[in-house]
Amino acid sequence: MTPHPHGRRRPLALLVLLLGMVAMALGPASGASAADPGWWNPAARPAPDSQINVTGEPFKGTDAQGQVRGFVDAHDHIMSNEGFGGRLICGKAFSELGVADALKDCPEHYPDGSLAVFDFITKGGDGKHDPDGWPTFKDWPAHDSLTHQQNYYAWIERAWRGGQRVLVNDLVTNGVICSVYFFKDRSCDEMTSIRLQAQKTYDMQAYVDKMYGGTGKGWFRIVTDSAQAREVIAQGKLAVILGVETSEPFGCKMILDVSQCSKADIDRGLDELHRLGVRSMFLCHKFDNALCGVRFDEGALGTAINVGQFLSTGTFWQTEQCKGPQHDNPIGLAAAPAAQKELPAGVSVPRYASGVQCNTRGLTDLGEYAVRGMMKRKMMLEVDHMSVKAAGRAFDILESESYPGVISSHSWMDMDWLERLYKLGGFAAQYMNGSEAFSAEAKRTDALRDKYGVGYGYGTDMNGVGGWPGPRGATAPNAVKYPFRSVDGGSVIDRQTSGQRTWDLNTDGASHYGLVPDWIEDIRLVGGQGVVDDLFRGAESYLRTWGASEKHKAGVNLAAGAAASASSSEWNPFTSYAPGRAVDGDTGSRWASDWSDDQWLQIDLGSANLVSRVTLDWEAAYGKAYRIEVSTDGTNWQTAWSTTTGDGGLDTARFAGVTARQVRIHGVQRGTKWGYSLHEVGVYSS
Repeated sequence: MTPHPHGRRRPLALLVLLLGMVAMALGPASGASAADPGWWNPAARPAPDSQINVTGEPFKGTDAQGQVRGFVDAHDHIMSNEGFGGRLICGKAFSELGVADALKDCPEHYPDGSLAVFDFITKGGDGKHDPDGWPTFKDWPAHDSLTHQQNYYAWIERAWRGGQRVLVNDLVTNGVICSVYFFKDRSCDEMTSIRLQAQKTYDMQAYVDKMYGGTGKGWFRIVTDSAQAREVIAQGKLAVILGVETSEPFGCKMILDVSQCSKADIDRGLDELHRLGVRSMFLCHKFDNALCGVRFDEGALGTAINVGQFLSTGTFWQTEQCKGPQHDNPIGLAAAPAAQKELPAGVSVPRYASGVQCNTRGLTDLGEYAVRGMMKRKMMLEVDHMSVKAAGRAFDILESESYPGVISSHSWMDMDWLERLYKLGGFAAQYMNGSEAFSAEAKRTDALRDKYGVGYGYGTDMNGVGGWPGPRGATAPNAVKYPFRSVDGGSVIDRQTSGQRTWDLNTDGASHYGLVPDWIEDIRLVGGQGVVDDLFRGAESYLRTWGASEKHKAGVNLAAGAAASASSSEWNPFTSYAPGRAVDGDTGSRWASDWSDDQWLQIDLGSANLVSRVTLDWEAAYGKAYRIEVSTDGTNWQTAWSTTTGDGGLDTARFAGVTARQVRIHGVQRGTKWGYSLHEVGVYSS
């Protein structure tokens, strides 16, 4: 038998019935869920409080194949009310003083919301709203109100009860938004805010634990490795992972193209974040920084963010023709008067050619150092918000090391990268769009998920100033019918009630986190069971990516320091471009050939080895067409891999393992007017 949370055995059926009747008669503040006996019910929920409106035991354990079950939200911002100076997002995720304190509007919004400046900018209209939250909730939370708390703990509890088993809490802030916003009650330093938000997340865990009788007993469990996450989910609880999404991590801002941080700052920052429990991270967000260029925003919001880019860095976004099929978003050209007023006199947002929409900035040397630093610490890299130039280089680095820890958590990656992500072993989630759009996009990429045997996720981005699905209407085809059963079939979910208001997804849209189960039911009705089944496999796929990252071991480079020869070497009186420079471990040196097509670089590994991967770090003079040849005697050669579409940068050639002592990179066609030039060549068995 399953032990009771307090060590007692389950009461007899008659006693259960009697206690249930008494509980119903008393009318508990926690709603219908409080009438359910069992471990999922708190011993003492605050009163008054939001209701949960879910009955039935949350599912535990794994499926018949030993895989965890459940949904994954790969991108949420529980504590963003603590970011941006502390006044941008009104309300708290929890409060020791209770729901009336947690779910109240910002003081400056009283009496009618007239000073809700940011709400006016993001929503339109005059910004006016009823500022009262609890208990009336007349105007907020709402699917189109971007400045009010949507992540109250009880609403997250409802999502967990509805089948969610993984939640990534991205600690988020932006120093520039903080500095220009009228209202703030703290420093705008980004790392100070990140530390506070991490601590508040641990405080929320303790807050939930207290309801359930002590440390470790609650359903909200912060985990720092994939094994912990699997254990938590097997117990039927919610595994919470900490991530970071901020514009200037480690102080790595850029001013007039000059970096404001060093490699030592990056190491200290990554070490601190890892100690805090952070396991996934964005290196850039909204503004170009010293690590990478960003993927642009569109419309008036894009104009406003470009203003912020100037205020942060002293430069506006710069564009160029895209080099491949991937592209950044077109920069917003619409006016954003409130933001543009912040520009110095005589400075204006530049105009951009409509067809030139790739950021000139990619991954910097410091950015590459940060990516490799994350890999060393087994952290997962979030590629959303990176410019395609930065993301492409990041993928090159991850592929060169066969590192699977890459995440696209909320539809901000060019989708042409998706197969590249899945091939590495990464995980993708879609932004929390309306059920029709979400289902259509899920079906568009369904074949890729089948090919790689992966599940799917969503990124709610709640408290992330993004906007959420609006109502489809009570009379819409396939409207959600309350109550409905959870995907696993074990719980019954009714309309959610907080204070005096009851929400209905059909007429209110996805107004707060508690409506995530309702939104998933809407997807089932609109998009079909197959889409929801893929989502239900999401937790397992996310944990596979995380676990594979933890287990990753850097391969041994068989070419390091090996004897090398070449068909030719460019002569220069001031430096050497000898063949050995491509295997000396120094990315600042290189081998360079004569300026003609048919050239080769040969590496003698010293003995026969299994070879299945070769990495090529090209200088500007790269090979457009070349092949990897192998030999056991230096005389008889076979082609192991070839391409005619090389584009320079960092290439990784993978092929079926073959025994070889010699490896030769044989250039067939140059990509430039110069010869072939390689900073480093790596040869690996796996």
